[in-house]
Amino acid sequence: MTATDPALIALAQGWCALSLLHGRIEAHIERALQARHDLSVREYSLLDVLSRQHDGDGGHLQMKQVADAVVLSQSATTRLVTRLEDRGLLERYLCPTDRRGIYTNVTDAGLKLLAEARPTNDAALREALDEAAKNPELAPLVRVVESLKAPTAALGA
Repeated sequence: MTATDPALIALAQGWCALSLLHGRIEAHIERALQARHDLSVREYSLLDVLSRQHDGDGGHLQMKQVADAVVLSQSATTRLVTRLEDRGLLERYLCPTDRRGIYTNVTDAGLKLLAEARPTNDAALREALDEAAKNPELAPLVRVVESLKAPTAALGA
């Protein structure tokens, strides 16, 4: 393929449209979560991912799994966990069976804030998708997003 290959040009245009859709959605959700709950999209995502882990053997996510789920590096995820821990929304403790492992759980305050923020997140997502659907370049992507089901395997389930 060359830079003038129609397939490559179409691929690049598709990627630009997808990137634009993602950016618009994330920015809209970010503004809503910040204004109403003093949460960033990443903070909300981290609380959400950690709230879905279960107790018992193998029930806690490793930091790499958490980082992958919130699309951050492990070091950025660790800094995010520390910020939320400082706010009393998360707590860390040593794994009872492997003292090298550290678990992160959402506190009651974190679960309460997550429950309060979830309707804001969902409404902002719907608003952003509805607005993007008005753009002829983004409308096909919106339809695809609306047809997708969440991949539970990505959350360690």
